[in-house]
Amino acid sequence: MANENKITAAFVQQFHDTYEIASAQNESRLLKTVVNRGKITGESFTINDMGQVEMSASGARMGNTTWTIPDAGVRSVLMNDFDLFIPIEPRDVPKLKANPQDKYMKLLLSARGRKIDDIIYQAAVGSVSRKVVDDAGATSTTAVALPAGQIILSAFGTLKQQLVKAKSIFRKNENDEHNGEQLYILYSSTMLEKILGDTTLTSADFMAGKMLQEGGVGGKWLGFNWIPYEKLNDGATAETTKRTVVYCGSAVHFGDADITSFDISTRPDKKNMKQVGGVHSFAAGRANETKVVAIDFVV
Repeated sequence: MANENKITAAFVQQFHDTYEIASAQNESRLLKTVVNRGKITGESFTINDMGQVEMSASGARMGNTTWTIPDAGVRSVLMNDFDLFIPIEPRDVPKLKANPQDKYMKLLLSARGRKIDDIIYQAAVGSVSRKVVDDAGATSTTAVALPAGQIILSAFGTLKQQLVKAKSIFRKNENDEHNGEQLYILYSSTMLEKILGDTTLTSADFMAGKMLQEGGVGGKWLGFNWIPYEKLNDGATAETTKRTVVYCGSAVHFGDADITSFDISTRPDKKNMKQVGGVHSFAAGRANETKVVAIDFVV
């Protein structure tokens, strides 16, 4: 048949549909741990925040009403575009047509997942634009960084001591499991090595079965869900530390948009070579600084 080994319009649509389904079913590691805002329309999305308020004694009977105005702001998260295009080896066309989920699909999905993870991590430890309106109605916009009180530097102590301190910070801020939050921590291969080499952790019976038998820290312990991630930023001391992050499931919001969907197309300027790829727009922003704790650990 004439079209037996050719990529037809129907197959292009099939590839696109298969990719969309696979993308929905295969979230990145970190996307599962944050608030997914779904498809975003426009160049940005916003996150509304509001501070805590406390009750006070009523005071005199028939007295004036005392208003408590919570700190409130609007965080703006700007979408950023990313693309990936892979030329298709002509000899792979029949294989691709026979199996749309072959290596090209896997490459696209893996690259998309890694980029999403990078964006979420940077949003957790980076700055976010926040706009507030004062009592006079004047607006001001500032870049809000993670406060010093939410960063545990390497000088604090051992990694174990830092982890315990992080847990206590979430408890102090009422941002732990007692307030309905799930806590997540990112760990690298270097952190894994340090934890498995700490006999005060691995000697305990309930830890030995988890870490020594399985040789990993995946799952939940110390109150944290442990998620592997290798692209940690340098810490405050760039040469000797890396910065991991512990965060609540509601701490970071993520959104995406399709600029051009991942599809198969023909490149007339490349002698009609086929290519697979497209352009996506991603963004993430931190919703609340008290729901994130950064840890600088010694490498």
